[in-house]
Amino acid sequence: MKLQITHETVYDYLPAVETAQHMAYLTPLDKASQTLLSHSLQVSPEPAQINTTQDVFGNSRSFFSLQVTHTQLQVLARSQVVTQAVHLPHSELSWESVRERFRYQAHAGFDAANEFVFASPMVPRHAEFSAYARPSFSAGAGLLAAAIHLMHRIYRDFTYESQSTQVNTPALEALAQRKGVCQDFAHILIACLRSMGLPARYVSGYLLTEAAPGTVKLKGSDASHAWAAVYVPDLPEGERWVDLDPTNDRAGWPSPGEDYVTLAVGRDFSDVSPIRGVIHGGASHTLRVGVTVEPVTEPVLAARPSQTQSQSQGFGQSQSQSQNSSYDKP
Repeated sequence: MKLQITHETVYDYLPAVETAQHMAYLTPLDKASQTLLSHSLQVSPEPAQINTTQDVFGNSRSFFSLQVTHTQLQVLARSQVVTQAVHLPHSELSWESVRERFRYQAHAGFDAANEFVFASPMVPRHAEFSAYARPSFSAGAGLLAAAIHLMHRIYRDFTYESQSTQVNTPALEALAQRKGVCQDFAHILIACLRSMGLPARYVSGYLLTEAAPGTVKLKGSDASHAWAAVYVPDLPEGERWVDLDPTNDRAGWPSPGEDYVTLAVGRDFSDVSPIRGVIHGGASHTLRVGVTVEPVTEPVLAARPSQTQSQSQGFGQSQSQSQNSSYDKP
């Protein structure tokens, strides 16, 4: 499936920002299972410098700095990708054997998935997660079957409710209140898997959504999406991370569906926030985000200006103009 993504972020500042540095994770992954056809990143005001590098997880990240006073920041990312058909791998490897594989053993061989077993900034280890996970992990159960069963339970037990949590809401709090958004559900699933000693990682991206019957899909009405992935070591090389989306109860490789676009992977949201930054000034600011994901029909037409439907929200605590502030942006 060929998809076009337009992701527009606008920040309005009061008072003006004097200088700023930002890091953006807005370039879809280019890999065997997902082909990046094109990508552009437009920033206004024009950055003093901008460069793109690869992080430790293989994601593409763009750094840019602004050395001019500004009251508004606009970041527009346009990408076109081809996604692949999805299948659900078969594995009968028991979850206990995978847990033992990732226990510390002197002189054991290195496996890069090891770093996804431990707690991370937004996914702590806690007994509440293992207590919730345990009914899915009966003795001798296959790892993949148990992980999918856990995904089904989160889908059934939790309520998706916009604005019920914030970008920094602890996963333990979302677990307790049994509601949240896709980021919360991904963090909870990851925390549960890690509590059982299993490697799990966070995936950020997009999902193609369809308009309700009888309505026209609005430009900018989509949103960023997030899900999880579990590591299944007996699968072929390159297919060992199986994606699990507890928000929509979908699982598969190389993604939960052909209508998904993968942006980046990490330990949790803090590794792959779409935009994060440090600003000097701008004590208060409002955020507007518009995302459009749409299928591309041949011939490919020239990109049209994005018309975003967006919401404003306050962000952060007031700070004096002489202070620095740092933040993540969805």
